[in-house]
Amino acid sequence: MLTNVAVVLLNGVHPFELGVVCEVFGLDRSDQGLPVYDFAVASAEGPTLRTHAGFSVHTEHGLERLESADLIAVPAGNTYATREYPPELLDALRRGVERGARVLSVCSGVFVLAAAGLLDGRRCAAHWRHADELAQRYPRIDVEPDVLYVDEGPVITSAGTAAGIDACLHIVREAHGPEVANAIARRMVVPPHRDGGQAQYIERPLPRSQCDTVGEVLAWMERHLDEEVTVEQLAARALMSPRTFARRFQQETGTTPYRWLLRQRVLLAQELLEATDETMDFIADRTGFGTAAALRHQFVRSLGTTPNAYRRTFRGSDAA
Repeated sequence: MLTNVAVVLLNGVHPFELGVVCEVFGLDRSDQGLPVYDFAVASAEGPTLRTHAGFSVHTEHGLERLESADLIAVPAGNTYATREYPPELLDALRRGVERGARVLSVCSGVFVLAAAGLLDGRRCAAHWRHADELAQRYPRIDVEPDVLYVDEGPVITSAGTAAGIDACLHIVREAHGPEVANAIARRMVVPPHRDGGQAQYIERPLPRSQCDTVGEVLAWMERHLDEEVTVEQLAARALMSPRTFARRFQQETGTTPYRWLLRQRVLLAQELLEATDETMDFIADRTGFGTAAALRHQFVRSLGTTPNAYRRTFRGSDAA
């Protein structure tokens, strides 16, 4: 059960990454019937801390606040990749995991979790600029430099700022279901779900356009998941040749049109399985898989479990 969230800060914290966690877990959205967390910001280095942006933040909570948290978040900070960390902070993080709390890092906050030994033998995500240094300093970690976030049981690591939002919404989705996560995403005006395995926007030899050239096509695809479409049809919508469209799509989403569409269909199937009593045939038709057998095949390939087993897991005795 996720009810108590604490964010722990060090000097040099990045305000935006701190704000990401505060936005997802720190706001009272009870007027929408959404969960309200017992949320606090704690300091590992005294009540007043400097931020990377040149101003200071003050908090009344110290490391003792972490002892009751279900989720402990470590946002990014300046020099986090090279500095030493208070031993009492590392001990508090280890105790948290030992008693069953989850721990989340945003961007360079991953170095704090690595220093605590929480990533040894685990996969982790890291911003592509930090991935090589993290792997060199901590060779027992399996660093994945090109994904948005990685969920390894009690430890969740995310890449850059936007990936931190994705990881936070992933945690909410696991704890409270897709409707709650989607409602928070709508309030934040961000995509409700990006898969953790989606590629980061990594620097490429060729310069990339700053505009989102396939955004309107993506929005159309989301509204028409139940329809069969080809790359040629999508390219025509984008007023591009199929070859140019496929290249732009890969650059801007990190995947191919087919894989993107398949992932969105599986995600919609997950939501319908969790939130409705609709039959497998209905869900297969609504998600564009056509038949219950095709839905089952793709669901097992993507998630390693059947749609029926997934529904039982997330709905228990309420499953139809």
